[in-house]
Amino acid sequence: MSLTNPTVFRYAAFTDNPDGGNPAGVVLDARMLSDADMQRIAADVGYSETAFLSERADSAEQFDVRYFTPIAEIDFCGHATIASGVALADAASSGGKRDETDDYGDAMARTFGFHTKAGFVSVDVLRTPVGYAATLTSPPTSVAPLDEDVLVELLDALDWHEDDLDERFPPAVGWSGNWHPVLVAGSRSRLRRLDYDYDELARLSQREGWATVQLVCPDDNDGMMRTWYSRNPAPGVGIDEDPATGSAAVAFGAYLVSAGSAAPGDVITIMQGDDMGRPSIILLTIGNAAMKVTGTAVAL
Repeated sequence: MSLTNPTVFRYAAFTDNPDGGNPAGVVLDARMLSDADMQRIAADVGYSETAFLSERADSAEQFDVRYFTPIAEIDFCGHATIASGVALADAASSGGKRDETDDYGDAMARTFGFHTKAGFVSVDVLRTPVGYAATLTSPPTSVAPLDEDVLVELLDALDWHEDDLDERFPPAVGWSGNWHPVLVAGSRSRLRRLDYDYDELARLSQREGWATVQLVCPDDNDGMMRTWYSRNPAPGVGIDEDPATGSAAVAFGAYLVSAGSAAPGDVITIMQGDDMGRPSIILLTIGNAAMKVTGTAVAL
């Protein structure tokens, strides 16, 4: 491979099955790549995001990380971060480096530091019986109300109506390094029926600076509301729908805290991608300002 055409590793994140999860590209050494190189490679890979890592000279296992969709750079991407952590652990393992212990339950493979445009993200990687699992700790989060006029535009682009929403959960916008509006559907059947106006939602998302639109509903069989279903259209960054979205999960964690539906220490399971045929499982651990997101990843 040339310096401007490096090896791109391909992983599906938030799954242990290559047919599930969200595919991401990972470039482990992007130090010689220009912005144009990275954008071209991401477009060639064609996944929703490709992560480009550049090891820092001043600190071991610290990386500058940039994320590109096929059409644009974004500040942060959760599933590509999970994929990158597992790719780094895989590379260390194949290079002959060993964990401190061979016990699956106790083996801390590595802790990496990712310096992203959204802020610092730590990534802990553990070896499990089904491979490596990574946990990212997000930058600080925030939540803001969703402007009423913008909500009308969003519902219109989705072909939803106000009575499609769960009245217990007011619409809002969560920040996780990216902005994600959060709408809670009134039923699982409403969430399944996603047939939106791509061009209109792309225009609105680009105007408002949204990475994805976080559409969720709680599992009807979970009275504690610790299991949620999620869908994430993202036409503003050139993606019809994401099968697993770590940054949106982080924003949703902040939303649940603001809505009084979760507290620090709670663990939320987010089921995403089922309606696309690429099931994903995202584990979200609620924090005070930062959130933790855990998932496995498998090489493609």
